[in-house]
Amino acid sequence: MNSRWRDRVGRVAAPVAIGLLMLLGWEVLVRVEEIPPYVLPGPLLVARTLWTDGPSLLGSLWQTLRITLSALIAAIVLGGMLAILFAQSRLLERCLFPYAVILQVTPIVSIAPLIIIWVNDTFLALLVCAWIVAFFPIVANTTLGLNSADRNLVALFRLYGASPWQVLRLLRMPSALPFFLAGVRISGGLALIGAVVAEFVAGTGGDETGLASRILEAGYRLEIPRLFAALLLLSLTGIAIFAVLSWITHRLLAHWHESALPQDE
Repeated sequence: MNSRWRDRVGRVAAPVAIGLLMLLGWEVLVRVEEIPPYVLPGPLLVARTLWTDGPSLLGSLWQTLRITLSALIAAIVLGGMLAILFAQSRLLERCLFPYAVILQVTPIVSIAPLIIIWVNDTFLALLVCAWIVAFFPIVANTTLGLNSADRNLVALFRLYGASPWQVLRLLRMPSALPFFLAGVRISGGLALIGAVVAEFVAGTGGDETGLASRILEAGYRLEIPRLFAALLLLSLTGIAIFAVLSWITHRLLAHWHESALPQDE
């Protein structure tokens, strides 16, 4: 128990210590070289800016987070349903999967202006852009997981007269759960990236301005400390999303799947 606790502390303490050393070196470099704040602000100045401008930046972050979470939920629902259809019909997978690949490899920056023009509602347009970026990992991973069920067990289920729905529910879906959760963890970060890119393209303003617009605004005004503060919020949000999804993954897999079991078991 003590060794396991020390291992957990070490996994957290090591990256934190490296991060603090990097911040210290950054602050020393800025002060020694006397770099102006509009070129490279120091960590302390960024922290002060985040403290003073926090309320407005947090309001903008909430708008970006709304788009991110909505896109992630839509990707989970639609991507999971599409993967189930692909697993049930190889013909349907051959017909539709290439179009999912096309959407994934097409840069969202190139099609976001068209989506914003075609969709009158700004929030819905940004949601569609973020969803396009986020849904493919869920479709691909879940389809792979559903098709990776042990063929001998599939044959055994059919031997005992199980229906296709019973095979899917009792065998294929539990087998695909780790793959699905891995896709969700990937899509969490991609949904945030898609939302930010869509906001950059849309250039939204007013009361419902997202954090990407605050970054553009700070860049135009050479308010570089504010720009860094907004970037810090985005990074922390991405880390929080990944941490929450990783915790959910661990809770769902901890008692039965090899990937989540302790190494000494």
